[in-house]
Amino acid sequence: MAKTAVALTNKPAWVELSTPDAAASRDFYARIFGWDVEVIADPQYGGYGMARIGDEDAAGIAPKQSAEQPTAWAVYFGTDDVDRLTDKVKSAGGSVITDPFDVGDQGRMAVFQDPSGAFFSGWQAAQMRRFALDQPNSYGWVELNARGLERAIPFYEEVFGWTHTTSEAEGDNPAYTQFELNGEQIAGAFEMNPAIPSSVPSYWMVYFNVDDIDRNFQQALQAGAKEVVAPQDYPGGRFAILSDPHGATFGLFKSARR
Repeated sequence: MAKTAVALTNKPAWVELSTPDAAASRDFYARIFGWDVEVIADPQYGGYGMARIGDEDAAGIAPKQSAEQPTAWAVYFGTDDVDRLTDKVKSAGGSVITDPFDVGDQGRMAVFQDPSGAFFSGWQAAQMRRFALDQPNSYGWVELNARGLERAIPFYEEVFGWTHTTSEAEGDNPAYTQFELNGEQIAGAFEMNPAIPSSVPSYWMVYFNVDDIDRNFQQALQAGAKEVVAPQDYPGGRFAILSDPHGATFGLFKSARR
């Protein structure tokens, strides 16, 4: 896990991939992002891989613990008290999937589900490294694709103290909600297109910062990824979405400010 400083409380504090082939996934993402992935030797961590950029932690890559566990990227939101966060999730109408537990001496976590059905985790740090942010090939953004966004918005505002603004739909682009905390942009959200099969549940999408969307997109395709959304501009920059060789969806992101 990564070092969650006080500044990451109630903000994205870690991202993690669950995959059926951890070795292949480590190779894939190392090729795309240049990560140095180190597998933790201690057996209590179950082959957990720490992806690093220099001396900072970029992401986790973990073997799936069961066949039923989805192959997907997950987001952790930082907290200074995951037990208290669990109580807040319950009172706000969310579900507790996994009660708080210690992760060795690294920290304490729990897994939740919001009222729209999207899973996320809470992370209370202990012995940690620094979570790489706002640099190439690190975490860039997280976005909620929701079935019933009107239920999710008040939930996250109550649990994390976020506020939100929502832009109007334009053409094929749906209305877009942006969550903020003390004026800082935290996450995005929108209502899932009803044309998407009903078997696809609400989910959080993880995006990674890159310097060149088109170059990284082509590298990912050459490494076995599939195109979901081709590189394209939007008012805040440029993005693309891919599915990795095992089916986990992730995004590439470059802000117009960089």
